[in-house]
Amino acid sequence: MKRLFLLSLLGLLGGPALAGPQINVGTVYDYLDGDKSTYLKRVFNSGDSTAFVKVNVLEIVYDADGKPQEIPLESVAGGASRDGVMASPARLIVPAEGMQGTRLLYMGERSRERYFRVRFVPVVPEKEDAFVVGEQEREDYARSLSAGVNLMTGFGTILFVRPKDTRFQTAVEETGRRYELRNNGNSVIIVDEFKSCSLSNDTDCGAVTKHHVLAGKSFAFDKEKGREYRFFLIEGDSKKNLKVVSR
Repeated sequence: MKRLFLLSLLGLLGGPALAGPQINVGTVYDYLDGDKSTYLKRVFNSGDSTAFVKVNVLEIVYDADGKPQEIPLESVAGGASRDGVMASPARLIVPAEGMQGTRLLYMGERSRERYFRVRFVPVVPEKEDAFVVGEQEREDYARSLSAGVNLMTGFGTILFVRPKDTRFQTAVEETGRRYELRNNGNSVIIVDEFKSCSLSNDTDCGAVTKHHVLAGKSFAFDKEKGREYRFFLIEGDSKKNLKVVSR
């Protein structure tokens, strides 16, 4: 999860209690099913002042080496709309201790899965931001922030847009030394809450991790003797509790 920080010097040095807007966008990963075209994303503000939040969307594209790149969305013919995800509204005014929502609208073909970075960035409103705020209110808000110690943190989430005809097909290949899950479907699968524990001591466990396995890719691990591997395999709405034992 990417975070954007604007910290005052007092905040870094451990000054008084933080004041101002503090947003939370819930889950980092969201999934738009093949039969849906909109996704409601809620933004919460647990701070003590209003949050003005910009919503920016970039597409995540993987190159030939599998490295992700974030690129701006392109307009379709005529320029009336974009090929990809659009946030509506793209400017949110979230009251203190309140919540606002934005709808992520997908426009484009659905023959393959696509991935989007959605950024929620708190800002001090400016005239060009298109926030419906009067000049005096804008100035008062900026002064109130500069007078206190503020932590304005933005969040980057990822939206997986599944293909229209979503198909899950996960293959398992296992030997005495290795275990592999291969995604032969056309949409992402999730290996969730993965951890390795000792068979002789149930409290001796490694870190819990989460893995997204894209279509055509694999998730694999080497099996160590005396270890047990536990995880959930999530394929859309299906969630399987799996365990692999190596004695």
